[in-house]
Amino acid sequence: MKGEGKMKKSNLYVGLISLFIGIVFLVIALNFESSLESLLFGFSGSGIGGGAVVLWKYYYWTRPENKDRYQEKFENANIELHDERKTILRDKSGRYAYIIGLIVLFVSIVIFSIIGSLNIIENSELIITYLAGFLLFQYIIGILIFNHLNKKY
Repeated sequence: MKGEGKMKKSNLYVGLISLFIGIVFLVIALNFESSLESLLFGFSGSGIGGGAVVLWKYYYWTRPENKDRYQEKFENANIELHDERKTILRDKSGRYAYIIGLIVLFVSIVIFSIIGSLNIIENSELIITYLAGFLLFQYIIGILIFNHLNKKY
C-alpha cells in the first residue's frame, strides 16, 4: 500500500494551508471594522490553531526516533478502520444518531416557530448557540451509541 507507515506529505500541505487561511482571516479581522469581526477572529483562531496542531504532529511523527511508534500506530489504526464488526457498528450508530438528530430538529422547528410567533427572539444568538449545542449533541450521541453497541455486541 502506498505511503504505508509514513506520514503523508498531504498532512503537511493541509497544515500549511489551514495556517495560511487562519492568518488571512486574522489580517482581515484586524484591518477592517465589521459586524463580522468576531466571526473572522473565530475563523482565524481555528485556522491558526488547527494548522499549528497538524504541523506539530507532522513534525513529531516524521522525526527518526518516532518512526517505529508511528508505524505501530498506523498499523493499529488500519486494523481498527477495516475491522468489519466495528464498521457495522459505526454505520449503525451513525444511523441511530441521524434518526435522533432528525427528531430533535423536528421538535426544534416547532419550538422555534412558536417562539418566533410570540416575538420572544430578538436576535439570532439563541439560535446560533442552540445550533452549536446541537452539533456537539450529534457528535456525542454518535460516540455514546457506538460505545453502547460495541459493548452489547
